[in-house]
Amino acid sequence: MAGSEKKGGFFSRLVRGLTKSRDNLGSSVEDALSGYTSIDDDFYDEIEEILVMGDVGIGATTSILNHLKQKVKEQHVRKPAQCRELLLQSIKDEMNVGQADYRFEHEKSVVLVVGVNGVGKTTSIGKLAGLLKQEGRKVVLAAADTFRAAAGEQLDIWAKKTDVPMISGQEGSDPGSVVYDAIAAAKARDADVLLVDTAGRLHNKKNLMAELGKINRIIDREYPEAYRETLVVLDGTTGQNALAQAREFKEVTNVTGIILTKLDGTAKGGIAIAIHSELGIPVKYIGVGERVDDLQKFDADQFVNALFDVKKSDL
Repeated sequence: MAGSEKKGGFFSRLVRGLTKSRDNLGSSVEDALSGYTSIDDDFYDEIEEILVMGDVGIGATTSILNHLKQKVKEQHVRKPAQCRELLLQSIKDEMNVGQADYRFEHEKSVVLVVGVNGVGKTTSIGKLAGLLKQEGRKVVLAAADTFRAAAGEQLDIWAKKTDVPMISGQEGSDPGSVVYDAIAAAKARDADVLLVDTAGRLHNKKNLMAELGKINRIIDREYPEAYRETLVVLDGTTGQNALAQAREFKEVTNVTGIILTKLDGTAKGGIAIAIHSELGIPVKYIGVGERVDDLQKFDADQFVNALFDVKKSDL
């Protein structure tokens, strides 16, 4: 019962957090479904424009519409209003990238977190540390974003807030040395998860690739038994720019998942659909508020249901 209440509680917060996106994308789709009397090219063009303007992206929108048209034809659907469930299922299918793996919750792991300044990277790391600790995991933080003066200070605030030890170095020091020390500390404390805050200087991808490569080699050498995860933090309010950032990070490192932040403050929630469809990388966590538990595991079905205001009675 407690688990279902917790799940229901987050779904309610998700519904509230996606209000702007729902008013923009979900409501526009509902208007189209109820406003057209027949399923014709004009109807499909309207749905296409709504999805593209809602930051779902051209590639994902084209695929969604192709699947919708196929289902409409196969099931002999005649009325636009009858397309609602088929459209939502097409969107959910487009977001299916397989089972999102959370092995780092159950094995000795190192989680590298990357992201450009301002996306909520340090905050996300702090929240993730809090969530893992709530689940009984022993966590150590590594402040390896040594090129940004405020990064270590911000992470230290979260370390104190979540009562998690943090390993840091001097500003401008070698990030690799911080990771080396943090691995030693994680082993000494028998920690379950080492969370590493790393730099995200996409304007100089060559340097970033070299830095992440060095960090990964140190982990290979010093902690080869640890499971490796690399999460990219993206700001949902930036829409298609977030998708572009994810592509660039994918070029320089082995991205295994996305943390999508600030969705409570944007009408661009459709970007989550585009990320899954166009990158094939799962959004693993979603942020819809300021509290620690407003960062939660991402569930595509729940997300689409909340985005289009699907009531439990509709399911």
